[in-house]
Amino acid sequence: MAAGGPGIDAAAAAPRSAAPRSAALDPSTDATPTSDGRAPLDPIDGTISTHLARLVLSGARQSGVDAEQLTTVPGMNETVLSGELNRLPLSSLVRLWELIAHAGPEAGAGIAVAAAAPLGTLNTWDYLITNGATLADSLRAAQPYHRLVTAAAEGFDLSHDDALTIGYRTSAGDPAVSAVVNEYVLAYYLRRAREALGRAVVPERVAFSNPAPRNHQTLIAAFGTARIEFDSPADEITFTPADANAPLPRADPMLADLLRSHADLVLASARPIPGPLEAFRIALAAGITAGDASLITVAHRLAVSPRTLQRQLAEHSTTWRHEYDLVRYEQAKSLLTEGRLTTAAIATRLGFTDDRALRKAFRRWSGASPTQLRATGRPPQRASSAR
Repeated sequence: MAAGGPGIDAAAAAPRSAAPRSAALDPSTDATPTSDGRAPLDPIDGTISTHLARLVLSGARQSGVDAEQLTTVPGMNETVLSGELNRLPLSSLVRLWELIAHAGPEAGAGIAVAAAAPLGTLNTWDYLITNGATLADSLRAAQPYHRLVTAAAEGFDLSHDDALTIGYRTSAGDPAVSAVVNEYVLAYYLRRAREALGRAVVPERVAFSNPAPRNHQTLIAAFGTARIEFDSPADEITFTPADANAPLPRADPMLADLLRSHADLVLASARPIPGPLEAFRIALAAGITAGDASLITVAHRLAVSPRTLQRQLAEHSTTWRHEYDLVRYEQAKSLLTEGRLTTAAIATRLGFTDDRALRKAFRRWSGASPTQLRATGRPPQRASSAR
């Protein structure tokens, strides 16, 4: 069994072409087939770096998370984690944070992860945010490269008048989990500020959106201040003007340029590792192409029972029928655009009873007929997607 666990996981490194994504199939979008012509999202937008994954995985182990639970998190094996260019699904990171949050519900779990992350732990990102003329300059220059470490959906906000405020918006939905994530993030940026300036730094303000824990002495000790707000509109840490604008002792403009060039190369060469849902969609697409895409057959490809597969799909808020239609829609668009097969032949390949059934389904999916797509090369735009 792969270290990523049984089921709809892919535990080995895969090239970009191994995990096709489109606006209709990408998990970060509405999963309904659409015909609005949107370009596919960058394949790494929904992924995280192996550096961050290793850090949080180590934190989960230190928090006492059971080793068996960790093996069920997609991508948590040495083969995947050892590759700097490998990218893991954001869902894997969120699952690690969930395990940490539930292992230690008291404040301090996120602080502990940041405490175990000296400068260099997150590789290029760490040096980008500590190598400008000032702390504010470093962070402004690094902001476009935030995807080096985490997914595009994770919000990284900067506000710099005189003071410097860093805000973070995690995609974790569980308030207990987001509290741990934001605790880590704000503590991480405080640690990097101290390392960049080479001296003690006390933030002007720390704010968390979660309610105050029963005891937050751990937070006061870590941040060096009792000026910590809870139930705030945003999760933020603010540095004083003196700290935000002080010259950094190790500033090196040439090194900063090299770091940005390296960051561009890393982002361009990144290799997304399919997550559970993506791996399922690959298996389903292969089954449709092979002419046998039954639930039993696809489950067998993924080494799980049909019941387990249906449960896993439900955990991703989707169903077999919905996913089956999504993949058939994508394949129908591709085959119709190529123009090599008749509509009847495409219907047979995609498992429809006849071409009339394909035309009916295609109009339901896109609002257009197969003939319209062939004539224009794309379905007409619609105001909203059809279910």
